[in-house]
Amino acid sequence: MPFPLAHDDPPGLGAYRLLARLGSGGMGTVYLARSPGGRTLALKTMHARIATTTEFRTRFRLEADAARVIGGRYGAQVVDADPLAETPWMATEYVLGPPLDDAVELAGPLPEASVRTLGAALCGALGQLHHSDVVHRDLKPSNIMVTAHGPKVIDFGIARALGDDRLTHTGAAVGTPAFMSPEQATGQEHTPAGDVFALAGVLVFAATGRGPFGEGQPADLLYRVRYAEPDLTGVPAALVPVLSRCLAKDPAGRPTTAELAAQLHDGSGDFVDQLPDAVLAEIGRRASEVWQVLPQRLPAPPDQPATVPSADVPAARGPSRRGLLMAGAGSVLGVAGAGAGVWAWLGGSEPGPGTGPGYTKPKPGPSVSAVKKKKLDSVWQKQFGGPDDDQNPEVPLLAGDQVVLVANAGARGVDARSGASRWTFSLYADDSWQVASDGTHVYQIARDEHRDANGSLRTVSFFLARVDLATGKAGKHLAPVSDAQHNGIINRLLAVADDTAYLAISHGKVKRYERQLPWSVMAVNLATGSRKWTDPLPFRSAESDENHFLSAKVVGGLLVALQQMNDGKVRVVARDIRTGKVAWDKPWKGADRRLVRDPLTADDKHLYLGYGPLRALRLSDGGQAWDTAATRPGKTYGPPVLKDGVLYAVEKDLGLVAFGTGSGKPRWAEKSEEGPRADHVVHPVVGSAYAYTYSQTDQVLRAVGLTSHATEQLYKTSGTRFTAHEKSRMVIASGPDFLAGFPLR
Repeated sequence: MPFPLAHDDPPGLGAYRLLARLGSGGMGTVYLARSPGGRTLALKTMHARIATTTEFRTRFRLEADAARVIGGRYGAQVVDADPLAETPWMATEYVLGPPLDDAVELAGPLPEASVRTLGAALCGALGQLHHSDVVHRDLKPSNIMVTAHGPKVIDFGIARALGDDRLTHTGAAVGTPAFMSPEQATGQEHTPAGDVFALAGVLVFAATGRGPFGEGQPADLLYRVRYAEPDLTGVPAALVPVLSRCLAKDPAGRPTTAELAAQLHDGSGDFVDQLPDAVLAEIGRRASEVWQVLPQRLPAPPDQPATVPSADVPAARGPSRRGLLMAGAGSVLGVAGAGAGVWAWLGGSEPGPGTGPGYTKPKPGPSVSAVKKKKLDSVWQKQFGGPDDDQNPEVPLLAGDQVVLVANAGARGVDARSGASRWTFSLYADDSWQVASDGTHVYQIARDEHRDANGSLRTVSFFLARVDLATGKAGKHLAPVSDAQHNGIINRLLAVADDTAYLAISHGKVKRYERQLPWSVMAVNLATGSRKWTDPLPFRSAESDENHFLSAKVVGGLLVALQQMNDGKVRVVARDIRTGKVAWDKPWKGADRRLVRDPLTADDKHLYLGYGPLRALRLSDGGQAWDTAATRPGKTYGPPVLKDGVLYAVEKDLGLVAFGTGSGKPRWAEKSEEGPRADHVVHPVVGSAYAYTYSQTDQVLRAVGLTSHATEQLYKTSGTRFTAHEKSRMVIASGPDFLAGFPLR
C-alpha cells in the first residue's frame, strides 16, 4: 500500500510528480508517480549515500537494461530512466496486482492448476531473459507480481549478462538464500539453470505457502540449499517429479525453461481463469486504490527545517485520456465482495465454477432509440487490454470483421461483433509498431533466429509476413526487413497500402539508445519482396529510445507522417510514395507529442489537424488552407474525424462541432447540456445517425444525434479510446485493461 512521502523526498524526478512511497530498502526507494499526461507509474531511485559509488550505479543501469529486455509482457515495462542523473531513477508501469507472497498469504496455497499456469508463464518470462543472455539471479515470490493478464517479474537489481562477473566477488553469494541455487550459494557462475532452480522454489512456495528449504538464518538456509533434499510435502503429487528435477543439485540435471513449460501446462486457457477469487478481488481493489491516492507529505522532525528539495517538474494536470482505469471501481468492488463477482464485473467472458450465486451475465445494451439519456451497458466487454504506453500508437487496428489489439509484446484478433477472441500471437518486441493493417489484411514484422549446431544463437533477421486472420499465424516471408549489415535490427512498420509496406529501420549495430543510430524510411513491394526506395532520416542523436514517428498514413500519393524531434517538437513530413523524397515538411506549432498519436485524418485534398485550433493543410504543398483561429479565435479542438465530406471535432467547453472541409466554417454545434463535459482530446466516432463523444468525468460515451444536435443516449464505459468498426456496426472502446463494443448507428 502507498505511504506518505518523507519530508525530504523531492516533489518529482525528471518529468514525473511523486505521489507516495511504495517502499524503501538498502539500495533505494520506490515511489508512486504520475506522468505529465496522467499515467500512474512506479519510480525507483537510488539512495544518495551509494549513488556516488561506481559499482552501484552500474548495477542500477544494468537493472534498467534487464527490465527493458523482459519488456511489458512479462515485466513492468520501462517508460523512462536516467541512470546518469545525480539521483539515478527509473520509471516503469505500475503493475496492478499483488506480489506472489501477498497473494498466497491472502488466498492460501494455490491449487495445482494455478501453480501450473503460473509456472508456465514464468518460464516464458525467464526464457525471454535467457534468450538475451541475461539471468535474473533473484527470483522469489516478492519479485513476482500477479496480474489478471499473467505474472510479471520485477526487481532486476542483481540481474546480469552471462559471463559478466565484474560485479560479483569470487566466492560471494548474491541473492536471497531461501531461493538460491546451490551454485549461487557458493558464489559460482549462475546460469539459466540457476533461475530454473529458483523458479521451482517459487512454485513450491505457491503450492504450499513455504519454500523448499524452510526458514531460518541465512547460513542455515545456504547449507540446506547446498546439501539437503528439498521438502516437497504438500506439493501436488503430479508436480513432485517435475519440481524435483528442477531442484537437482547438479545444474546439468535441470530442464530448460521450454522443457519445464511443456511439462507444466498445455498452453490452453487464460491465466486469469485459474486465479482464486480472493486474488481476483485483490487485483480489483488495487486497480481502484491507485487512482484514489493523493499526495501527502510527513512533516519534518522538530529539529529540521520543513523544506523540500526543488525539482523541475511540470505542473500537475488532471487525469489524461489514457488515465482513469475504472472510475467508480472502488464502489462497485465494495458491493461485489467475492472475487468471482468482481471478475464478472471486470469483464470475464463467461461464468465459470465458483462465480457465485449473485452473478448474472450482463445483457446487451438496447438500441440507441431507447429511453433518452438512460445509461446503458455495452453489447459486450472483455478484459483484453491495449497498451497504456505513450511510445505506442493508438489501437485497435481494423481488419475485415476483426479488431486487432497490440500490447505487451503480443497481438490479439477479436471478433468486432461479439468480442470473442479468435487468436493471439507473440511479437519479438513490446512495440505496437510491429503490426499494421490496410483495413483488410494484417501484416507483422516477424523474427528469424539462426543458431549453430550447438543451438547457440548466432544471428537474427527480420521479415514481413501477412497474418492469417483465421489462425493468427504468420504466412510466408513477403520481404526481408534486415540484411547482412544489420540494417533494420530495430524497426517500425509505419503503414501498409496498395501492396506496399512503409517502414522505419535503423542502421548499424545496436547502441545504448535508439536515437544514437542512423535511421531511414523504406518502401517495400510486398508482391516481389524488393525495396522500392530508401530515404535517410536526418541524424538526430540523443540519449533516448523515443520513436521518431508518432503517426503515419498513406493518402493522395504521399506518405504523411508526424515526426518528433529531439527537442520534443512535432513536424508534419510528407514523402512522395513513388520516390521516397520529402515533398514538404512543416512544423506543427504547439503540438504535444504525448497526445498527437491518433490516426491521421485526411481526404484527397487536405490533412486536418486539431489539438488547438482546427487546421487544414493542403496535401499539394503543405500550405495552410484554413484555420479556425481566424474564424473562431481562442477556441480549442481535439483530433478531428471525417465522415461523408463533413469534419467533426469536439470543441473544449462546448461539445461536438461539424465543419465544412472546404472552408472550415461551422455547419452546426452541439446544444446539449452535457456537451461541455465532453473530453475534447478524445476523437469522436461518427455513424450514420449519431456521433459519439466521451466524457471522462462521467465515464460515459454519449450518442449525439446528427439531426437533433443533442445527446440522445449515454453508455457506461471504462474505455478511453474509441474506434468505428463500420462493417460490424460497432463502436470499439479500448483502454489499458478492457475492450468493449457499443452499437454504431
